[in-house]
Amino acid sequence: MAHRPAHTTTHPTHPIATTATRGAVQQQSARRKALALTASAIALACAAAWLPATVRAQGAWPTKPVRIVVPFAPGGTTDILARAMAPELSKAFGQQFIVDNRAGAGGNVGAEIVAKSPGDGYTLLMGTVGTHGINRALYAKLPYDPIKDFAPITLVAAVPNVMVMNADKAKAQGIHNVQDFIRVAKANPGKMNMASSGNGTSIHLAGELFKSMTGTFMLHLPYRGSGPALMDMVAGNADVMFDNLPSSMAQIKAGKLTALAVTSSERSSALPDVPTVEQAGGPTLKGYEASSWFGLLAPAGTPADVVNRIQQEVAKSLATPAMKERLLAQGAIPGGNTPAEFAKHIDNEHKKWAQVVKTSGAKVD
Repeated sequence: MAHRPAHTTTHPTHPIATTATRGAVQQQSARRKALALTASAIALACAAAWLPATVRAQGAWPTKPVRIVVPFAPGGTTDILARAMAPELSKAFGQQFIVDNRAGAGGNVGAEIVAKSPGDGYTLLMGTVGTHGINRALYAKLPYDPIKDFAPITLVAAVPNVMVMNADKAKAQGIHNVQDFIRVAKANPGKMNMASSGNGTSIHLAGELFKSMTGTFMLHLPYRGSGPALMDMVAGNADVMFDNLPSSMAQIKAGKLTALAVTSSERSSALPDVPTVEQAGGPTLKGYEASSWFGLLAPAGTPADVVNRIQQEVAKSLATPAMKERLLAQGAIPGGNTPAEFAKHIDNEHKKWAQVVKTSGAKVD
């Protein structure tokens, strides 16, 4: 008998079984890819977490609101300028820039808060000639170093101060100019008081310089900012103030304050009929000059990229006709210089005001 090969039965592949098998394989492949991507994402997140905040800030900054600390109460020039810049920066960067008033100790409270904040670009200071030019010479001990603890960004504006009196008080005492004021003050030593935005501010020092050069004495009344001081000036509770021009301008125009002189070396285009203190005071006040300035600073260690971006947007905003007109109408001269130029300005201002403090004999413990 012939040998017959073993019968082999071949089953055709079922189309449904094939589809299911392929689907299972594809699902497993997708799961593996997803797990791989998840692991990569976790690794990247862990790596980013170990990076310093200053390095991370260079990329997507800002990803949340930015705080601008104003070291004085609302209503003063520092506050006015910060509130003028905040919406401009918000538009430029697509994040809110929020003004945070932290008044006290001649600006030192707010300046210290920023000095001790992380250098990540999310906390800025609207610094002044007081916080960064005067206070280091005036205070025996500062809670911050105005040079080492900050990264200068840009000068926002320079302004003259203006010597103002309550209009009714000036009229009642027959004071129409600086010479009249000196005469009345000398005839009534200690009976007149002098309001300021706080110890160590340019408003305070402008008055102290005036007192030392004229031999007059006025009781110093320090407030937590120009806003509260001006309220008392208008109410008749304070006699004289060497205020920043922008914060006093509205009350001068309303006739509630009388402007006797501006403290700059030249007259202000915002008050062209008002003389300088030197012009009005004669030989006694020759060389008198005590202007103010305001600028943005960040904590030391803030990335240069962030500092430069803020400076560029501030300069761009200050160069627009609308902003120029707005500031000049208030007696402020727009700034916008580079971080390096602003740093040099701060150093020069400290040297200048250290001499003024020494000459006037002003000190704050």
